[in-house]
Order: sequence, then structure tokens, then C-alpha cells
Amino acid sequence: MERSWKPNVTVASVIERDGRFLMVEEHTADGLRFNQPAGHVEFGESLVDAATRETLEETAHGFVPEYLVGIYQWTVPASNLTYLRFAFGGAVGDEQPGRTLDEGIVRAVWLTPEELRACRERHRSPLVLQVVEDWIAGRRYGLELIRHHPV
Repeated sequence: MERSWKPNVTVASVIERDGRFLMVEEHTADGLRFNQPAGHVEFGESLVDAATRETLEETAHGFVPEYLVGIYQWTVPASNLTYLRFAFGGAVGDEQPGRTLDEGIVRAVWLTPEELRACRERHRSPLVLQVVEDWIAGRRYGLELIRHHPV
């Protein structure tokens, strides 16, 4: 049987410090949008390693995932493009001055939940606010739920 549809597996990092969340503002086909530090899992990479890498590349902050916040499935309206997002919470380090951010990333910015709710039309997807709301609600699951078998 031929399989023609596959979801895009992505990771995101929900990082809170002093009541603010670390977000990225990035260029997209729909203009400037806000997102968590996030991206696609590379071949052979674990979900946890992907979250660490993407956070560093997009924000210049080190990140150590400590929890799984949730697993989210979203299909882009009027398309067959589906994302399967694994969102992680954890410990963030200080910004590494002078580190270049990934192409397309305009800036890393700390926003309050109220600021995020007020600009939801500028979110990359509805998953952005859902992940934050789940974090605020206390959703934290142990990383032992995830099993990675290296290539």
C-alpha cells in the first residue's frame, strides 16, 4: 500500500522567565509572525536534542528540556499540510551575545501571556497560544514518555 501523506514532525520550546515567554518573531509567507523557538526534527535527531538545537539557533539561548508540555496535531486550513508538534519546557540559559540567529528570525523577544493573547492574529499557528496556555495550566509530563532509538 502506497503512503502519500505524512505529518511534519516539529518541536517547540515553551520558556518562561519572570512571567514572560521567550518567543521569536520571524518572516513567513504570511508576513512577520510570532512563534515559540521551534522547527523540524532532523534525520536521526532525538526530539529533545531538536528542541535544544532549535532554541539555540533561533534565540541564542541555551535550553535544557525538562518536561513534555504536550503533543499537538494541526492541519493548515485548505491544505493537506499537517504538523505534529512536541512542545517542551525546561531551563534556559543566558543569551549568547553576538550569536547569529537562524535565517528568517528577526528577533527573540520576551512577551507576557496578555501580550501574546492580544496579538494572536500574528501567531504562526494556533498552537503558539495553546502551548503557552497549557504551560500556565501546569501541564508537565516526564521526558521518560519519550523513547529515542538512535539510527
